[in-house]
Amino acid sequence: MLATHNLTIRFGGHVAVNDVSCRFEPGTLTAIVGPNGAGKTTFFNLISGQLKASAGRVTLGDRELTGLAPSARTHAGLGRAFQLTNLFPNLSVLENVRLAVQARLPGAHRRGLNLWSIWSDHGQLTARAQQVLEQVALWPRRAEPVASLPHGDQRKLEVALLMALEPLVYMFDEPTAGMGHDEAPVILDLIRDLKADKSKIILLVEHKMDVVRELADRIIVLTNGTLVADGLPAEVMASPVVRQAYLGPEQDEEVA
Repeated sequence: MLATHNLTIRFGGHVAVNDVSCRFEPGTLTAIVGPNGAGKTTFFNLISGQLKASAGRVTLGDRELTGLAPSARTHAGLGRAFQLTNLFPNLSVLENVRLAVQARLPGAHRRGLNLWSIWSDHGQLTARAQQVLEQVALWPRRAEPVASLPHGDQRKLEVALLMALEPLVYMFDEPTAGMGHDEAPVILDLIRDLKADKSKIILLVEHKMDVVRELADRIIVLTNGTLVADGLPAEVMASPVVRQAYLGPEQDEEVA
């Protein structure tokens, strides 16, 4: 179980995330919604370690993550995708995924493939990378440099990197941002497939309410950094607090 305990961050006199305590259980996709500036991405950054909390804690199972760097949290089981793609643009598609697969190996092997391991390890890494790339329909583009890929394929590749890391927690920050109508369903299908694994925790920041309705098992709502609603999608969407704080009175009809 992933949990935040009274998580808070202040920037000068501004409280961006205010005393948020929340638990996220395996087998559940939780959508985190709220108006612009509500603290959603900041909350993500506190969980994944990009920001240091002013107060509070983050735990995964019985492990304390609060003082760990982002890389250590990744090795502990957190996988994070960003609003902007976070890839190695000059490497090939295959090389990007193979590096992610290699990152899961024991420490001695992560330092590089030596002459003794080149045949066995390299073959195993490539086989696993191929498996992941086939799942996201990018194996035919394996030799292409990432910089040459269209935006939609770069987003697919970022999901592939997360899958290669085999995390306990998948964190998606607006995964369909900047994607066309034809591209977005591919990413949503990948998330839907990940959701089928009931051992995983999935967190999703998303502005598109049709996506939230379709995928979420649970919704939490942040407003001004404060948790104001938490529950089943239908209940949360019907809440007057949510209508006012997130969608505004003029959007009531859209949510109904």
